[in-house]
Amino acid sequence: MLEKVLVANRGEIALRIIRACRELGIRSVAVYSEADRLSPHVQAADEAYLLGPAPSSESYLRIDRLIEVAQRAGCDAVHPGYGFLAERAPFAAAVEQAGLTFVGPPASAIEAMGDKTAARRRMIDAGVPVVPGMAEPAEDAATALREAESIGYPVLLKAAAGGGGKGMRVVHEPGELEKAFAAASNEATNAFGDGRVYLERYLTGPRHIEIQVLADAHGHTIHLGERECSIQRRHQKMIEEAPSSVLTPEQREAMGSAAVAAARAVGYRNAGTCEFLWQDGEFFFLEMNTRIQVEHPVTELVTGQDLVAWQLRIAGGERLDLRQEDVVLLGHAIECRITSEDPDNGFMPSTGRIRLLEIPAGPGVRWDGGVAEGVEVSLYYDPMLAKLIVHAPDRAQAIDRMDRALTELRVVGVETSVPFHRRVMREPDFRAGRLDIRYLEKHQDVLRREPGEDLLGAVSVAAALLEEEHRRRRTAPRTAGGASAPASRWRDMGWRSGP
Repeated sequence: MLEKVLVANRGEIALRIIRACRELGIRSVAVYSEADRLSPHVQAADEAYLLGPAPSSESYLRIDRLIEVAQRAGCDAVHPGYGFLAERAPFAAAVEQAGLTFVGPPASAIEAMGDKTAARRRMIDAGVPVVPGMAEPAEDAATALREAESIGYPVLLKAAAGGGGKGMRVVHEPGELEKAFAAASNEATNAFGDGRVYLERYLTGPRHIEIQVLADAHGHTIHLGERECSIQRRHQKMIEEAPSSVLTPEQREAMGSAAVAAARAVGYRNAGTCEFLWQDGEFFFLEMNTRIQVEHPVTELVTGQDLVAWQLRIAGGERLDLRQEDVVLLGHAIECRITSEDPDNGFMPSTGRIRLLEIPAGPGVRWDGGVAEGVEVSLYYDPMLAKLIVHAPDRAQAIDRMDRALTELRVVGVETSVPFHRRVMREPDFRAGRLDIRYLEKHQDVLRREPGEDLLGAVSVAAALLEEEHRRRRTAPRTAGGASAPASRWRDMGWRSGP
């Protein structure tokens, strides 16, 4: 078993990993930028190290500093979480070269699945169905134009080196392709440092369904069922659930077997996710995320398995003692990503200090948060504040439970995505399971305020502010700058003094 883990991330996923470490008796080490000095993950870890004075995301991208912290703190492993360096093969390789354990797949597996066209070729060789398209990146727009004629319009331009909606453009006719090619290539260069793009057939109404896999270092690989991630905005997931309301048991088994084959084809180890597009009973491999996913809690709730704990245990050399037949999906789980965005203003980012935070509770409600009252929400990082997850005996009850939990959730100080999520929970097509990845294009009503919602929101905020004032008067004065962790827990790396 591992003894001490550096968590090379921030926010809710860092806190999630720290909690798993504590339950397994593993000491945790947090890192933080100046902007995150008072963040919950810093307070929760056994030790915390300041990475540098810059408040931007660059602090979390310095491989040399992260490894220096891990070595200075006496860590034997590094967990990358998701985002930042989680799917960068050079980071995994650097961790291993430093004599540390990378809590994730081998660098070779990250590299194999990181190049989307190379991954497509591997999947074809492994017998995994893929969306018809190119097996190599297009050399230029003229090459892409010729390939598009062969594939048939509409086509989808995609970045060869990454995912997450970056470097993607839909092309409906030949006259659009040259401009779209340049835009996709430029965006891919900015996001991944690699401007190569390729083409594949654009499915008109697919659902986004992914399969969670676990693989140990002893040759044992299983899947833990699927997650439905079709509610997306600009290719970014917003609501996830497990299981999917559309898969039959036979389709689930076929898709799960394909995901296991995909993982084995690249010598995969640890937790990973194979993403598929499903349409009219057919499914096609999309990509593999070589890390823990944002939406992993819905799988945990329907399977009863702690995926982050399994990541740590597998990285420590333990055997995966689960058999495929042991995996049973019970009930239904839904996750809403709570972001600091204004859904009534084009999801524009919202910044400010969180003045009041009231977290939902009750049966079947889980809150994976990375913020607290008094924390400043800035533009430096991803806008996700937390994840609200519910579990219930069936999908209808899970939707009702999520609606209730969203009603209880109050965040004062920044705008959030909560009103949007409430509208989706009440929308008839969503409740009936009639979904695809263009759900929001077809349901613009969930992006607009309901009649009377402004008044209800104003009343709620006013009540919350009044409650905050009462609370402030009842409590003892706090020290300037808010509470801080004991000084002995903080470490100065020489870039700037700690608290």
